Amino acid sequence: MTDLAKLIKAYDVRGVVPDEFNEDLARQIGAAFARLVDAEAVIVVRDMRPSSVPLSQAFAEGVTSQGLNVIDAGLGSTDLLYFAAGHLNLPGAVFTASHNPAQYNGIKMCLAGAAPVGQDTGLGDIRRMLEEGIPAGPVHRGSVTHRDLLAEYAAYLRSLVDLTAIRPLKVVADAGNGMGGHMVPAVLGDAIMPALPLSIVPLYFELDGTFPNHEANPLEPANLVDLQKAVVQHGADIGLAFDGDADRCFVIDQNGDPVPPSAIVALIATRELAKAPGGAVVYNVITSKAVPEIVAEHGGTAVRERVGHSFMKATMARHDAIFGGEHSGHYYFRDFWRADTGMLAAMHVLAALGGQDRPLSELTGDYTRYHASGEINSEVADVAATLDAVTAHFAGKGKTADRIDGVTVELPSGWFNLRPSNTEPVLRLNVEAATTGEMIRIRDEVLSLVRGTSSPA
Repeated sequence: MTDLAKLIKAYDVRGVVPDEFNEDLARQIGAAFARLVDAEAVIVVRDMRPSSVPLSQAFAEGVTSQGLNVIDAGLGSTDLLYFAAGHLNLPGAVFTASHNPAQYNGIKMCLAGAAPVGQDTGLGDIRRMLEEGIPAGPVHRGSVTHRDLLAEYAAYLRSLVDLTAIRPLKVVADAGNGMGGHMVPAVLGDAIMPALPLSIVPLYFELDGTFPNHEANPLEPANLVDLQKAVVQHGADIGLAFDGDADRCFVIDQNGDPVPPSAIVALIATRELAKAPGGAVVYNVITSKAVPEIVAEHGGTAVRERVGHSFMKATMARHDAIFGGEHSGHYYFRDFWRADTGMLAAMHVLAALGGQDRPLSELTGDYTRYHASGEINSEVADVAATLDAVTAHFAGKGKTADRIDGVTVELPSGWFNLRPSNTEPVLRLNVEAATTGEMIRIRDEVLSLVRGTSSPA
């Protein structure tokens, strides 16, 4: 029997097919979602995984069993769903397991206007309905219609960022056999829109949910190696790496070096602030300190939030923020219904690069001020006790300490954040300092406390 607490996570539904997630469950979740939303129709999108076809069809059967109609948008990225939910003002679901391996699948859901669905905004209700049993729907079932929204999505993104007048750029794009292979030609290429001054070198554009070349998870450095080599080999100006559902984007400079996502956050923030002076920009607790500094220098208001898209989106709504960014390659735009879209972020970087003559490494160097450790995971026996011990150790040493998300301590020469995983007994450490040496010193001091009786994850 499926463990619903394990399947229905903080922000989505995700599990191994068919052991943890199957068509029967998808059908039930569809029926529950239909009862949750106040709408006449639900949009359904799917990724390229072989199991996405039968699972999405079963979900649609569940929706129509409750008398609601389904708009089947076919193949698409997660941000295509967000576009559809905003553009059509309808709730929806996309079948994807994002960057997870081939045996996984799942559902990301949203309300009309791309409002997020998390544990406290619908997923908890869906789980309760599954546990208690879903009432039968009306006699008359809803209907399923098909609508291709790809061209409308591409046109909308191009209306937000004009790339027609930039200098010619050679771009290597690594789709990792995920949905980027479907979306990049539509938006940046000439598959359905007029050509842009971009020469696209495709890497693993074939849609293949078995991921034969590498996992579609650009957060892992090993999955960027092929792209880094290709950028140098082709003498490209930039490399773009998309995850499996193409809602995240990572950037490689002309030398084959990864650009820190925090630098991308700061770069895009300055562009959005130029359009909306004085606006608010949301950043998470492990984003570089350079981000709030640069936002303030450009007349904006920087708002700090904990890690996670539901928190970021809620804070953006509260402050009517123009933009938000996370270390993980998630970028949120007010012009995109406060939802995250890797493609729009990539377009902003291309516009900034192509609007001046310097190489990408010099351009993004303006937004990189500190030395970061990257995320370091440690398995611990007692998460709460370890956090308390680290907090006590640094009491009096730091200028400030807070518990917004784990514990963040600001020291005279740097800062660190130590936060728990949502799903396992792991603590995640991020350190940043003015010099590499100071970053290493802080990192090692914290790790000696965390791992005193523990081992690295």
